[in-house]
Amino acid sequence: MIKSRLLTFLTMALSMAMVGTHTIPTLAADVTKISKGELNSMLGNPDVIILDVDRERSWKARDRKIRGAFRENPKDIKSWAGRYTKDITLVLYCE
Repeated sequence: MIKSRLLTFLTMALSMAMVGTHTIPTLAADVTKISKGELNSMLGNPDVIILDVDRERSWKARDRKIRGAFRENPKDIKSWAGRYTKDITLVLYCE
C-alpha cells in the first residue's frame, strides 16, 4: 500500500515537473500500471526509460535489479525530473 502510494505520488510529481506546470494535477486514475511481462517487453526500447525509484537502502539490499534501469532518488525529484524529455515513456519502478 505504501509503495503504491509512493509510486502514485512520484508519477504525479514527475508528470507535473515535466509538463512545467503545477496547475493540472495528475489523478491516480491517470497512472497506468503494467505487468512484469509488459515491462519485460519494453526493455531495450529507446523510447522507454525505466526509473528505479526505490529507497536507496532497499535498492542497495536488492540482489536483482531491472536491466537497463536508471536509479533515481525519490526524495530528490526536482534534481532529476528535467533530465527526461516529454517525448519518451517513463516507467517508475519501486519494489
